[in-house]
Amino acid sequence: MRRQSMYLRMVTRSLLGRRSRLIVALLAVAIGAATLSGLVTVYHDVPRQLGREFRSYGANLVVIPSGETPGLDRSVMERVGRLLPADATVGVAPYRYDTVRIHEQPFLAAGTELPGARAVSPYWGITGDWPAASGDMLVGQDVAKLIGLEAGEQVTVTGVDAGGKDVERAFTVTGILQSGGAEDGYVFTDLTDLAALAGGDRIDVIEYSVATSEEELAATAGRITDTVEGAAAERVKRVSSSEASVLGTLQSLVYLVTLIVLVLTMICVSTTMIAVVAERRKEIGLRKALGADNRAIVAEFLGEGLLLGALGGVLGSVLGFGFAEVVSLNVFGRGISFQPLMILLTVVVSVAVTGLACVLPVRRAVDVEPAVVLRGE
Repeated sequence: MRRQSMYLRMVTRSLLGRRSRLIVALLAVAIGAATLSGLVTVYHDVPRQLGREFRSYGANLVVIPSGETPGLDRSVMERVGRLLPADATVGVAPYRYDTVRIHEQPFLAAGTELPGARAVSPYWGITGDWPAASGDMLVGQDVAKLIGLEAGEQVTVTGVDAGGKDVERAFTVTGILQSGGAEDGYVFTDLTDLAALAGGDRIDVIEYSVATSEEELAATAGRITDTVEGAAAERVKRVSSSEASVLGTLQSLVYLVTLIVLVLTMICVSTTMIAVVAERRKEIGLRKALGADNRAIVAEFLGEGLLLGALGGVLGSVLGFGFAEVVSLNVFGRGISFQPLMILLTVVVSVAVTGLACVLPVRRAVDVEPAVVLRGE
């Protein structure tokens, strides 16, 4: 124990005796460690952050009737909900579609649970307000332009019930919908309101917005299809595939940048240690002449490098977390979760990098010939 304490003191004094070079090497390791820690922390948290951001592009999973089943019922929603990843469901919106008439012109009406539709499709632009109660209606902008409707107006909607009879109901247009898609040609009501107009209680499709990976989403869709009778689940590939592509590209970028920074860190540390060896040639030669073996020389220089790596790793992990927090707040508007294991990982990688960087300087130190050095050659 005493021997180890003396060894640590010797290594520390050796580093402090060359403070300018120590600072350069320490900063190089700290910057490399901060980049590693920051990028890996961001990457670890990005799937969760991006998953939430991608949910603003709409549903990524739909459940439809399978086989000859005419429609879905609410029990399907409950069974599917139990199969989804825990705490990953952002929104659920069941839809039923029927033709209704407004001013004697036919339009496609979509009955849904409007709070769920709002969660699944946050990209919808609404002029006015979202419906808040039964009897409220959203009207697509194409429909509104065609028949001259504005937010706040009353309108009578005519449907046909299961017996073929016309059913009329008054609605208040609370908002005009602009989505840039097919929804602009629909009118949206509460699911129960459309059931009152058209009869029955069926559901044609259920849309889900789920914050999870493409692999987990595909596995979930398979489980739903296999276990929920009368239902089939499909991924919305334009959303889930885009998310997977972005994450894959980001992963490659993180790996590339991290590798480049670590290589540069290694070069900087190696160059600094080579300069230290050059400065201490006479000291090394004298120690060898007095009987120090190569193992002692290697242990000293390697110890200096590893100590630099440990100090730089600790400093870099703190700086890296701050960097990751700033990036996350500015890009996603949310903070990141602290990962204690990231400090250990950063320190281990930093020590490994500085250890590799010391290989060439240590070899040069070992190759010093005492007789040549002491003659001043």
